[in-house]
Amino acid sequence: MAGRIRDEDVQRVRDALPIDVVVGDYVQLTNGGGGQLKGVCPFHDEKSASFYVSPSKGVFHCFGCQESGDTITFLQKIEHFSFAEAVERMAAQANITLRYEEGGYNSRGQQGERTRLVEAHKVAAAYYREQLEGAEAEIGRAFLAERGFDAAAAALFGVGYAPAGWEHLVRYLRGKGFTDREILQGGLASQGQRGGLIDRFRGRLVWPIRDVAGEVVGFGARRLREDDNGPKYLNTPETPIYKKSHVLYGIDLAKKEIAKSGRAVVVEGYTDVMACHLAGVTTAVATCGTAFAEDHIKIIRRLLMDTSAYRGETVFTFDGDAAGQKAALRAFEDDQKFAARTSIAISPGGMDPCELRLAQGEEAVRELIAHPVPLFEFALRTTVARHRVDAAEGRAAALEEAAPIVAKIKDPSIRHEYAVQLAGLLGILDEQFVVRRVSQISRWQREAPQQGRGQQRGQAARQQPAPQPAAAPRLNPHDRASSAERELLKLALQRAEVVNPYFDQFGEDEFTTPQYAAVRRAVGKAGGTVYGQGVPGFLGLVNEAAENDQVRMVIAELTVEPLRHKLVDEHYAGQILVAVRLQAVDRRLAEVHSHLQRIASRSTAEELTPVQQELYALQQYKESLKTRGAAGL
Repeated sequence: MAGRIRDEDVQRVRDALPIDVVVGDYVQLTNGGGGQLKGVCPFHDEKSASFYVSPSKGVFHCFGCQESGDTITFLQKIEHFSFAEAVERMAAQANITLRYEEGGYNSRGQQGERTRLVEAHKVAAAYYREQLEGAEAEIGRAFLAERGFDAAAAALFGVGYAPAGWEHLVRYLRGKGFTDREILQGGLASQGQRGGLIDRFRGRLVWPIRDVAGEVVGFGARRLREDDNGPKYLNTPETPIYKKSHVLYGIDLAKKEIAKSGRAVVVEGYTDVMACHLAGVTTAVATCGTAFAEDHIKIIRRLLMDTSAYRGETVFTFDGDAAGQKAALRAFEDDQKFAARTSIAISPGGMDPCELRLAQGEEAVRELIAHPVPLFEFALRTTVARHRVDAAEGRAAALEEAAPIVAKIKDPSIRHEYAVQLAGLLGILDEQFVVRRVSQISRWQREAPQQGRGQQRGQAARQQPAPQPAAAPRLNPHDRASSAERELLKLALQRAEVVNPYFDQFGEDEFTTPQYAAVRRAVGKAGGTVYGQGVPGFLGLVNEAAENDQVRMVIAELTVEPLRHKLVDEHYAGQILVAVRLQAVDRRLAEVHSHLQRIASRSTAEELTPVQQELYALQQYKESLKTRGAAGL
């Protein structure tokens, strides 16, 4: 066992790092009066600043959740450190060498587990950075150059290169004194088929992912070569120091400016963060291989001092395509978790910040972020645009879909403004009709939870057990409409080799059930069937890529459920592939037919031609699938 850190060294560490400096890495602190500082508590969700820090006393206390302690306690609670790990973190920051009771100065064997893993990542980041300068990494340097990033930009963000061999990093870390257990536990390597360790990242451009305190806790790696069958982006798996829902790429560089400016910019990828920072938008961050979620909101809220009294702004940027719009609407669902204003910036050409900087220069990136659209307005316009508001039926349908969006707004005055704006978007002259409809839905939304609580209280009074929350609707494995989709996903998970490579060419929209589409998405993120065939840990990668436990449950079902035929070969797989594709083609044919009927009477021949051509192409493709089978895919 490691010896106990000497008491005098613990005190030296406390004295070297003031509590407001340590807490300030996680929470924006402002003057709280009487020599105190205050901020949004990082230990519970609150809309008012009840978290106070006393620099003179070296302690913190939250009047909301009653958490309190000193600098070391704070790090233990927020990072889930042991006492020794918290002291070691602070000692490293203060450049203090610790001594242990059982002999000498701190040797690597005496450091806490987390400290060792962080050190391994620090060494790995330096190694990758050095490799970027070698001959093999020319392809990585070319990738960066094509996107407008020179050597100085790569150095600023610590971008590196992982060599293409199987165990270059493993051997290097062993040489630096790290054990195989530490290398594996940190997610820097995986277990090979023959029992040895192999590098997790091979032949890829690598971005170090740092926590809010600036320590490297993981990596994101980008595929560079066509013969790399892995996913386009591969991230560190969940480890004791890396939780993807708890980190934001670039937060270490952006945190001070976010706190200073009261604005955070959320982009979609590593190169977008680089492009924004180099263009002067130094508040940009990105998620790391996962959707923007509640834990990310908490990080930004603490830095924004996001309370009802101190309102900042969070700007989301998404690609202008359909996927980007869906991502933006998902962000809208989280809007009410902010006190800050939330907005969205989408460039006219649908370019992301990296593409925009390359095409139009850094000023264009600054202009994009400087003129965002409120997220509520974007959600309304996107929803209304899905309907034909030139017809009474279309206006009614648009109102029923858009009114609940407006009804969710908590501030009554803002809700009224958007109700009036909705009337204008729909072309409804009677604004008050729309206002009343929104108010009615808002009242229903408020009353529904209260009614539920009232029913539970009544049941408790009758000494009956409280109702359990409804489980997510289960998929019917015998549903004929989606049976081919289910069978295809089972083949992809259980027998990847028989559906490869055709399965990877199927889009998510070819799976009509949302849960099945989510499973298809997870398979893609894990590398697809091309990568999955013959890889023992492929199912683990698919589960890791799944969005939530509900999707993981569906994956588990599909993995253990028997296939419909005992004899499963490429011929049977081809039949299933064709069946799913035919259903998708039939759906598209119906859409095009319907569109053609709607525009036939009011369109010119020139406008009708492309629609007719698509209809003809779809019909030909359908006949090809029927006659040629999988060969026609």
